[in-house]
Amino acid sequence: MELEVYNIKGSKTERKVTLPDTIFGIEPNDHAIYLDVKQFMANKRQGTHSSKEKSMISGSTRKLKKQKGTGGARSGSIKNPLFRGGARIFGPQPRDYNFKLNKKLKKLARLSALTYKAKDNNIFVVEDFSFETPKTRNFTELLKNFQLTGQKTLLVMPKTEENVILSSRNLSKVKVVRASDLNTYEILDARCLLITESSLKDIESVHSN
Repeated sequence: MELEVYNIKGSKTERKVTLPDTIFGIEPNDHAIYLDVKQFMANKRQGTHSSKEKSMISGSTRKLKKQKGTGGARSGSIKNPLFRGGARIFGPQPRDYNFKLNKKLKKLARLSALTYKAKDNNIFVVEDFSFETPKTRNFTELLKNFQLTGQKTLLVMPKTEENVILSSRNLSKVKVVRASDLNTYEILDARCLLITESSLKDIESVHSN
């Protein structure tokens, strides 16, 4: 697949780049995408939820009333979970939701996500650029030039450009990542990918093995 190369003003240059089919034109695997996104979301969970169990409740274990003859239901100690302020049976406890996936499966998921973006024509290749000063206005103008204002956008760069990152920090629907840090969730979550020319080479080198 061939794509036009744009400058930061949103105008086409006279150059084109070819997206390798081994990365942007594979047979997508939806189940691999599901597993990778599931892992990404699970690893973000804090797992700090907690509720008190019987052993954690303060109170006497004395039997409140005799077993029979009261006309009411039998009851044990004040820590009975049926009473207000009692413990919770099998309540949530702190836990780690992280789980591991095979590296080849995660790679397949990323390539599948990139393939979907390429098929939907939601990838723009931009000339390498940087900002002299960190200003949000610089980034909003970039989005405006590509008609992406107000849309979720993922900018892929070959290395960390501090001025670019600081310029995008106040925009809630924009994220800047290095090509080596791409993940399936962020690719699919974005409406469009802005990929710099140098980033394409890095993406190829990362996924060529």
